Amino acid sequence: MTPIAAIQAVRAVYAELACLPLQRSCSTLTECCRFRLTGRTPYLTRGESFVAASAWRATGRTSIPRPSDGACPFLATHGRCQIYDGRPFGCRTHFCHAAGGPYRRSDVRNLIRQLETIDAQLGGCGAMNLLTALQHTLAASRQAR
Repeated sequence: MTPIAAIQAVRAVYAELACLPLQRSCSTLTECCRFRLTGRTPYLTRGESFVAASAWRATGRTSIPRPSDGACPFLATHGRCQIYDGRPFGCRTHFCHAAGGPYRRSDVRNLIRQLETIDAQLGGCGAMNLLTALQHTLAASRQAR
C-alpha cells in the first residue's frame, strides 16, 4: 500500500467514525490535549501517522516541537489543534469527559481493526506514541526525498 492510498484509507475510516450515531460535543477546552495533565497520549498506527504528518506539513512545518508543558505538539498557543482535520483516531474518540467521555470500544472495534489492517499493509508494527510515530514518519519522508 502506498502512503497516498494509506492516507485515503485512513480518512475513509475517520469519515465512517463521523457517521456513527454517537453524541459527542468537542467544546475545544483542550484539556485532553494536555498529555502531562491527563496522563494519556494518543497512539497512532502507521497510516494515521501519514495523515497527521501530511496535515502538519500542510501547515508549512517539517519538524515536531516538544512543548515543555507536556501538551500536544499540535496545540497552538491560541488553544486550537493545528491539524484538526488530520487528528488521530484517539483524539477523535475522545477520552475527554467534557466532550462526552470515551467511545465504548465495542462501538469502534471495527474501525480500529481497519486501522490495524492498514498498519499491517504498510509494514507497521502496531500503534505508537504520537510523538514517536510522527518523528518516524517525518524522518522517513525526508530520507525519501
